[in-house]
Amino acid sequence: MAATDREDRVAALGAERVDHRFKGLPPDADGLTVAELAAQRRDLFTGGFSTPVLTLSAESVEHNLALLETYAERHGLAFAPHGKTSMAPQLFARQVERGAWGITLAMPHQVRVARAFGTERIFLANELVDAAALRWIAGELSRDPAFRFICYVDSVRGVELMDQALRGSARPVDVVVELAAGEGARTGVRTEAECAEVADAVARVGTLRLVGVAGYEGEVPRADPARVRAYLERLVSLAVDFDKAGRFSGLDEIVVSAGGSAWFDSVAEAFAGIPELTLPVLKLLRSGAYVSHDSGHYRKLTPFNRVPSEGALQPAFRLWAQVVSRPTPEQAFVNAGKRDAAYDLDLPSAEVVRDAATGEVRPASGISVTGLSDQHGWLRTAEGVSLSVGDWVGMGLSHPCTVFDKWGLIPVVERDGVVSDYIRTYF
Repeated sequence: MAATDREDRVAALGAERVDHRFKGLPPDADGLTVAELAAQRRDLFTGGFSTPVLTLSAESVEHNLALLETYAERHGLAFAPHGKTSMAPQLFARQVERGAWGITLAMPHQVRVARAFGTERIFLANELVDAAALRWIAGELSRDPAFRFICYVDSVRGVELMDQALRGSARPVDVVVELAAGEGARTGVRTEAECAEVADAVARVGTLRLVGVAGYEGEVPRADPARVRAYLERLVSLAVDFDKAGRFSGLDEIVVSAGGSAWFDSVAEAFAGIPELTLPVLKLLRSGAYVSHDSGHYRKLTPFNRVPSEGALQPAFRLWAQVVSRPTPEQAFVNAGKRDAAYDLDLPSAEVVRDAATGEVRPASGISVTGLSDQHGWLRTAEGVSLSVGDWVGMGLSHPCTVFDKWGLIPVVERDGVVSDYIRTYF
């Protein structure tokens, strides 16, 4: 698919009509297209937006996109950011514009979304044994010679099921053997001997083509730098052993892939040590949470804490909710809860308050979020804290993967409070 066609498909998102499906948007915008609403450049606080409303900082998203682009370039890495974080084709397009090799995904539905918006390179970080999905992917590969698709295999049985579904396909499906991150980890082949058995199974069928090895260091049990590095060295050694055994003959390159959002510095270091193989190596990093970053889990785990000289990501999310009850001097409730905010790893954190009477924005000092109901956030306020019914509370969030999926259309807010764009998600 030509770049202009991909751009047109993403741009066509602006033709969607604003209506009741999209919470937080101005009620008087119903019937406008998204592009028309964006062109109005409404103010978040005075432009009719209703609470709760999730926002993305335009400046922080741009900063994060640029930072990982330069990081990957600096370390000689190809980059396929994990799209399951945002499921936002507009962000996929911006990631590719920022030099990404392609997009990583996890499920067949996600692949269909990415293909609908012209994504040409997809790495599926999962073994795919769904026959209907495999036949659809085979059709995409046949229809579009430019489409590159790679997925995991982690069992001989998986190879058998894939082969059954793909017989008669015009092009083989490229696969990488997934090496498990250790006993008790998630998916993946547990031993190197079993990896060889899976690779042998791939070699016996004509519907699959072995192109490399991969894994996810974020699943290393009791992860610390030494354990993560030991696992990544196993992954590199597996690639070397497969190459020595001639398993990659006839290819243009060998794929070696890893990298979540907590240990990509270790991945860069380990991949820098890959020895010269018989073919060029595509060192594919897959970190995805960086695009929005967060104010909790990844703020604490980001590798940039260990290598501050490389830069720093910026949290881009802010969830705005309104105080709807102030029953005691120590307690308040806002109108955002589990339907609106991630809560699987950390509760939201109160960051700022916008005074309903004056419009002044001040730090949320002395205010903490202590719990979430379905539609309410529980706040605890310290003695003497000024907080009134009607005030807006801006909260930071933790774990982007469970934030994006709660919002279908997310306002992008510039530093001056103007909403300049809207990000559409597909979950």
